[in-house]
Amino acid sequence: MQDDNKIKPATTIVCVDCGGPATLITFEPELGWEIGDVVAYRCRDCLDRWDLVLEADDN
Repeated sequence: MQDDNKIKPATTIVCVDCGGPATLITFEPELGWEIGDVVAYRCRDCLDRWDLVLEADDN
């Protein structure tokens, strides 16, 4: 049976400010990711941090 609240965030996103790669810096929770969890990314180029809320359409 699949849990509809389980989700896997992207390991890399594009930084909105500079266009550089931003990598996931949040460790996966013990019970896995769920919709509504907050994940943090850090841009390799400008060092900006992005905190995003996982949503159902992220799957």
